[in-house]
Amino acid sequence: MLKTDVNVPRKTLLMYVLLVVVLAATIGCDRVTKRLAADTLAGSGDRSFLAGTVLVLYAENTGGFLSLGADLSPGGRTAVFVVGTGLFLLGAAIGLLRSRFDWWSLLGATLFVAGGASNWIDRVTRGTVVDFLNVGIGPVRTGVFNVADMAIMAGLGLLIVAELRAFRTHDR
Repeated sequence: MLKTDVNVPRKTLLMYVLLVVVLAATIGCDRVTKRLAADTLAGSGDRSFLAGTVLVLYAENTGGFLSLGADLSPGGRTAVFVVGTGLFLLGAAIGLLRSRFDWWSLLGATLFVAGGASNWIDRVTRGTVVDFLNVGIGPVRTGVFNVADMAIMAGLGLLIVAELRAFRTHDR
C-alpha cells in the first residue's frame, strides 16, 4: 500500500502564510515608522541616543542607496526608481512565488522584496523616500536609512548565507 504524506502540502501552505505575514509586517512597520518620522521629526532637530551612536532625524531621499541617482532629472529618477524598480520587484516576486528554495532563502527574498516594495510605494506616492536613522561612532557613520532598508539588507544577508551554506554542502 502506497502511503502519501499529507503534511507536505500543509507544511508548504504554512510556510507561504508565514512569508505573507513577514511581507505584510515588514511593509506595515516601515510605513508606520516613516509616518511617525514625518509627523514628529520633520522640521525639528536631530535626536541623539547612546552618546551619539544612534541619530534620529528626518530626511527625504530623491535618489537610491546612499542618494545615488539623486542628481538625475525628475524623468530619469522616475524611469529608474519607479519604473525600473517596479519591474525588478515584480520579477523578484514572481520568481519568489515560482521558486523551490529553502526556507532561509525564501525568507531572505521576502524581506528583500518587502523592503523594496515599501520604498517603491514612497517613490510612487511622494517622489522621495523618507529616511530617519543614522548609526555610527564618531566620523564613521552609515547613510540615513529606514526600516525598509534594514529589511533589504537583512534579506540580502540571509540570501548570501543560504547560498554559502548550499555551496559548502554541495562541495562535500
